[in-house]
Amino acid sequence: MVLRFLKFLTSFVLAALVAALGVATTYGLKWGRELPDYRELDNLTRSLGSETRIFARDGAPLGSLIPKVGDQAISRTIVTLNEISPFMLGALISNEDRRFFEHYGLDPYGLGRQVQRVARGDSVQGGSTLTNQLVKNTLLLDEYQQARTPDRKFKEWILSVQVERSFTKSEILQTYLNTIYWGDGGPVELYGIYSAAQAYFRTTPKDLTLGQAAYLTVLVPNAGRYFRYEEVRPLMRVLLSRMVEDGWITQAQMDAAWREKVQPRGWQVTYDDAGNVKSAKLVDRTAKELKAVVTTRAPHFTQQVEQELVRRFGRDVVYGSGGLRVYTTLDPKVQSAAETASREATGLPPGATLAATVINPYNGEVLGMIGQKLRGTEPPAAWNNAAQGQRQIGSTIKPLLYTTALSTGLSQSHREEDRPVSFPCTGCKNGVYEPKNFEGATTYRDMTIREALDRSLNLVTVRLADRIGLQTFFGKIREIGLQTNDGTGLAAALGAVETTPVKMAAAYAPFVNGGLYRTPRYITRVTDARGAVLFDVNSQPMQGKRVWTPQVAWLGLDMIRGVVNDLNEAQGGLAGRAKFGEWPVAGKTGTSNGPKDFWFVGTTPLYTGSVWVGRQQGGDMPINYYSGYVNAPIWRRMMELAHQGQALRQFSEPPGIQYVDAPDQQFLPNVKLAVLDPNYRDAANTEVQADAPPPTLYRETTYRPGSDPDSVLVSLDRTTNRLATEFTPPQNIVQRRVQLEDLPGYAPDESPAPLQDEQPDPEAVKAAKGVTGTTQSVPPAAP
Repeated sequence: MVLRFLKFLTSFVLAALVAALGVATTYGLKWGRELPDYRELDNLTRSLGSETRIFARDGAPLGSLIPKVGDQAISRTIVTLNEISPFMLGALISNEDRRFFEHYGLDPYGLGRQVQRVARGDSVQGGSTLTNQLVKNTLLLDEYQQARTPDRKFKEWILSVQVERSFTKSEILQTYLNTIYWGDGGPVELYGIYSAAQAYFRTTPKDLTLGQAAYLTVLVPNAGRYFRYEEVRPLMRVLLSRMVEDGWITQAQMDAAWREKVQPRGWQVTYDDAGNVKSAKLVDRTAKELKAVVTTRAPHFTQQVEQELVRRFGRDVVYGSGGLRVYTTLDPKVQSAAETASREATGLPPGATLAATVINPYNGEVLGMIGQKLRGTEPPAAWNNAAQGQRQIGSTIKPLLYTTALSTGLSQSHREEDRPVSFPCTGCKNGVYEPKNFEGATTYRDMTIREALDRSLNLVTVRLADRIGLQTFFGKIREIGLQTNDGTGLAAALGAVETTPVKMAAAYAPFVNGGLYRTPRYITRVTDARGAVLFDVNSQPMQGKRVWTPQVAWLGLDMIRGVVNDLNEAQGGLAGRAKFGEWPVAGKTGTSNGPKDFWFVGTTPLYTGSVWVGRQQGGDMPINYYSGYVNAPIWRRMMELAHQGQALRQFSEPPGIQYVDAPDQQFLPNVKLAVLDPNYRDAANTEVQADAPPPTLYRETTYRPGSDPDSVLVSLDRTTNRLATEFTPPQNIVQRRVQLEDLPGYAPDESPAPLQDEQPDPEAVKAAKGVTGTTQSVPPAAP
């Protein structure tokens, strides 16, 4: 009987072992398929996201771009252990995992307690080691947002052992400190020690005191304790005692920390001399909140930086990889000048706002930008009129037309008639296009195009455009980043083209830099959080696209210098109010039909800038306002502040330029005209392109506000059917009228394809690297 019982018992045990082994094997294979790759912990910050920090050209902080996980904004800045107070490290280990440096991911004591709970059928508690908690909050985050089960706990243990075998204790601790949830930050959720130090004490992790470190550590298991200071204080004392026991601090340090008058943001706490709390009152529960987008300066400029970053690197890189460190083109002095000019602008039409931008004409860097009228300390509206607002540019387009005419071989003394003219036009009233001068004033005489530009006469301008051909003109303005609207004919020569202030500044830059066009740019250098360089403009020197020869560019510059200087106000001068100090100034005013949009675009030898004034939602403004009186003084104030402290300089004149007296001195007294030296006749080498037949039949579009108040004209990217941005290639931009209620559906793509960089100019790259051995210059691109 006993023998049969022993045989039965032996068989039972063997069967049980086999069954257990089978179950273990089954679950092992199942978990092996389901377990995430523990090595992904090395790319933790990429998946969780972190702040990208933006700096001005002098290193001053501009702000941070806050990532999102789903719909929730996450405030997280990755820091290293040497950027964290030792008190914080000791407090965390003493409170959360006192045997952290002794185990290999699993604490035998904690593991025993977990097994007992599982055996009793009790609920499974959170991870008992820092490594367990790290795995739970990263690799198994999605699973732990669901119901907790024993198999998820076993997965956590397996992964913890794998992590401990592959990563050092320092790496685990650092990653843990950057991933802990530290509570609600209002518009953002607080993750990581940097955000916690900022939110609760407005300090950095390295500067945390022992008392502050103890306070933050007590919040780790339950961030809601922030609202119950009476509960936190005893826990802080227990923690400080543990730190003494564990050798992290001395008894004297503990006593001093207990007497430290810790003041979490939003709390008003009083203490006696022994460190006991006399009173604690939560006076402002929002005081610890952080902004969803932290922008210290230049919010509209920062928007453009974000778009360029996303376009260049992709959203995952911008908001992952430990965040980026982005060094921009913004010059704080120039930005301050633009902001001051905006705040001081008091002569705007009722209900109008403005936009202004300043660029470096020699490299395309955007130095300052405001997208709205600034009013005191009130934050501006988010819409950026400087880079997003597509507005009719009016007569500011005329210098581009006149310079194109000069490039075909005409001179400033070329004459056109200032008399009424009409052109056959499909879709126009009575089948003809009949432009008029401003307010209908006509001289009924032939005049030089120099005088016509000074007076901004439409009839002469349209005749000139017809003479050189629209295809010639359109081809040129496309080269400088402007896009003609579908169906636009000769009206384009009078400004029936829409673009942004920053693009207009870039279009005028070739006048002063010798004829080279460069796309506006906002970024000079980008590194990841560890300092690895992802982009450096100095290592990728680009050759600007030649749109004028240096001589033709100078002729165009001479003409817009004339707009500012040839005539005083009594003689009909339009832009004299832009002059300041001894600095040479060149520029042009512009007004669109209505009047709806006022412009001034101008340049000095140092900076090129533009100012737009109009109503945010469009619509006509009072007819007794003029761009020369509204915009030119704003531009002047912005520029005179930006130029303060700069050595006076002159425009750089190329060889091959001569000067002759203007032929009509009675109309242009004491004016000299720049002309090409005969030896440089090839400098005017733009070929005139034949218009498509019939050559004189145009369909005109004036772009007056439509009769439908519920629709708006927008610029779309034809490849995405979304609103065009500053980074949409000009050839992809089309004009469409859409219903206001449908406008949100045309919002720009939040995750556009990364922008492909231009190919660096080989000779410029060699020069940047100090490569020698060739003296042959690179011939300029054909204009």
